[in-house]
Amino acid sequence: MSMLNEFKEFASKGNVVDMAVGVVLGSAFGKIVTSVVNDVIMPPIGLLLGGTDFSNLAVTLKAAEGTAPAVMLNYGRFVQTIVDFTIVAWAVFLLVKGVNSLRRLQELKIPEVKIPSITDKKN
Repeated sequence: MSMLNEFKEFASKGNVVDMAVGVVLGSAFGKIVTSVVNDVIMPPIGLLLGGTDFSNLAVTLKAAEGTAPAVMLNYGRFVQTIVDFTIVAWAVFLLVKGVNSLRRLQELKIPEVKIPSITDKKN
């Protein structure tokens, strides 16, 4: 079997398509979470901390000289990224927990019992 045929077989399997859909949805979900953190969660937190905008929090390691830009340690962006990650991790945890609950319910499903009908022969 040629490598091209193997790739076609691999790519046409349902799991690969499902995975691709998951990656696209995950990317879109990441953008939503980033917006929630940057536009909804962090502004009130910054307001509570004296009007601080977390995205601008940084330490200058080396000042700008001539055409060379300043070297900055942007810890505010890092804090926002940690909040993003925490929200995404929580959402994934809840999703996995829900799927596991459904699997347990399916495992506990009572097997079907055949009820004899009037037309069944008696021995």
